[in-house]
Amino acid sequence: MMQRVFIAILTFSLGTAGAAPRYICTYYDVVEYLNISSHSKLHAHILPKTDLKEPVEVKMDFMLMAILSVVEKLQTVTFYFILNLEWKNTFATWNPQDFCNISKVILPTESYWSPPIFILERVNGQNPNLDYMVITHDGTFNSTQPFQATLTCSLMIFKFPFDTQTCNLSIASFLYSVTDLVMKTKRTPAEMMRDSQSYFLTDGEWKFTNLSIIEYMEDLDDEQFSVVTYMISMERRPTLYVLNLILPTCALYLLDMAVLFGPSSLEEKISFQIAIILGSSMLAVILNNILPTSSNRPPVIVVFFLGTFLLMIMAVLDTFLLLHQQHKSFNSDKVLRSFRQDAHTKLTTRTMTNHSTKHLAKDGAQQPNLPKKAQEKGQPAKRPWQPQEQDPFLPVLEKVLLYSHFFLSLVFFAIISLKWSS
Repeated sequence: MMQRVFIAILTFSLGTAGAAPRYICTYYDVVEYLNISSHSKLHAHILPKTDLKEPVEVKMDFMLMAILSVVEKLQTVTFYFILNLEWKNTFATWNPQDFCNISKVILPTESYWSPPIFILERVNGQNPNLDYMVITHDGTFNSTQPFQATLTCSLMIFKFPFDTQTCNLSIASFLYSVTDLVMKTKRTPAEMMRDSQSYFLTDGEWKFTNLSIIEYMEDLDDEQFSVVTYMISMERRPTLYVLNLILPTCALYLLDMAVLFGPSSLEEKISFQIAIILGSSMLAVILNNILPTSSNRPPVIVVFFLGTFLLMIMAVLDTFLLLHQQHKSFNSDKVLRSFRQDAHTKLTTRTMTNHSTKHLAKDGAQQPNLPKKAQEKGQPAKRPWQPQEQDPFLPVLEKVLLYSHFFLSLVFFAIISLKWSS
């Protein structure tokens, strides 16, 4: 009896031990199952393709975090953005039920193959330091990396500082052609734009306004490569430049016009106008340090500064012309008055001499010595002082110059306003 009971208990124990599930509840077991710890690292460098005819599809997600700097003189822009890459690797799969429902692990980027990306416009920047990726049980790899990249950008500064710029950020992988690797976007531009504006970190000179995406094939060495271009549009906030450059220039020009139409003497007007020109030249030096040295078309603000400078020079020349005409008129009037006075003196002396000769001949006797007042009667009388007569041509010339200068200024500022607003 006891022997039968012992055999029954032993049989039940062996059956229960054989039916008990085996639990693997550590990430190390998953890594060991994926054979990542093996000495062979070929899986980290070989493209994970199960079918040679089907390319590996890499889905990208983009989020712009900040516009750090825009250097017009160097034609560069620095962005801080986050790039998310997602692709499939069917050689790295497992069943979560066999590993305590572990459905994902986080491993270094060098553990498996990852798409080598290249930013076409990049000239400088910092490499991402987040060298990890998320692997799910179905073979989906997800890598999120932050980038701070300085890109070349063709900045159109014709309407500076009321300009809007569009810079391209092109991402490609020139190691694999389209037969091996294809790059696509994960979401629509509107969704990326909404998330970028929600997490935007800076509120400086530039405002992020729009995001467009272009997917195309680039031909290179008889092969085609997949390229995704993010077109980032940004608008400049012009308040600082209006307060520091445009308004002071307009104020100096209004002061120049006030001096030109003021009641001061012409000599004082020239001194004030030259001082104002020197002040405007200092603002032009500040502008020269901002704008690039070469451009297809001169910016409107350069035309604005140059035009106001030339108008100020014209005002000085107008004042010089009036001053020259005034001195010329004064010298001519002085010569004419001197000539008239000499002619009148000679005529009076001759008349008095003839009259005295006839009177002595008629009386036949010498006139006695007359008193001093009586002798002075025979001398020509001095003309009383008269104010200088103004040249009638001078006021007409002054009005013509002033009003023509004023009309030319209105036309110039109207043209500048239309160019900035168009």
